[in-house]
Amino acid sequence: MNYYYITGTSRGIGKAIAEKLLQDDTNIVIGISRSSSISHKNYTHIHLDLSDLEKAKALQFEKHNQAKRLCLINNSGAIGAIQTLGTIDNADLINTLNINLLAPSILMNNFMKAYYLQQAEKIIVNVSSGAGKNPVDGWSIYCASKAGLDMVSRVADAEAKVKSKHNFKILSIAPGVVDTQMQTEIRNADSNYFSRKEEFIQYKNTGILADANAVADKYIKIINSADKINEVVISVKDY
Repeated sequence: MNYYYITGTSRGIGKAIAEKLLQDDTNIVIGISRSSSISHKNYTHIHLDLSDLEKAKALQFEKHNQAKRLCLINNSGAIGAIQTLGTIDNADLINTLNINLLAPSILMNNFMKAYYLQQAEKIIVNVSSGAGKNPVDGWSIYCASKAGLDMVSRVADAEAKVKSKHNFKILSIAPGVVDTQMQTEIRNADSNYFSRKEEFIQYKNTGILADANAVADKYIKIINSADKINEVVISVKDY
């Protein structure tokens, strides 16, 4: 059996990936998010708010001794307050960093601890963003957190290669612009803090936004061929 731990399965890309994986009876999906919207015999839900780092730290991964594949998909993310530095509430700043960088890093750490010696295919997929490579006004903390997630992924991959017998594969994959709740939040941002608001409105109006199900297909395709991918930080548009 293949076991997939996926954060943010209540909607968007995370839900789409989970539902597609569940079409195969050899896949078990464990969803991690504040709410559950999936009902399936091979689906288990862990109710967890990833902004609560103490609860994230306490999450333990089960022993799946007969697993063929073990996969963690850190999909949950938050755009946070779309405001310029100097106007952001510090509580919002911390919350965004917790969800986008600290919680995924904690889950990676716990996942690798749990399966360090297990002889199965072991894959960690972090859902990244082009914003981790390119600055966007109003998105300072989101950009910084995604850049940090890319670097954590790159270092973890380098470490895994040094200890190659423990065979962890780490990928940080940007999904592109996808028609999700986050895009709605971006379109509703205050243009006084976000100069590119009209550009993102046009993404929606002109049909540029990708469908979450189509993006989910690409993530699964990449996961299924992970051993053939040499780069760590990649984009679905390349596959």
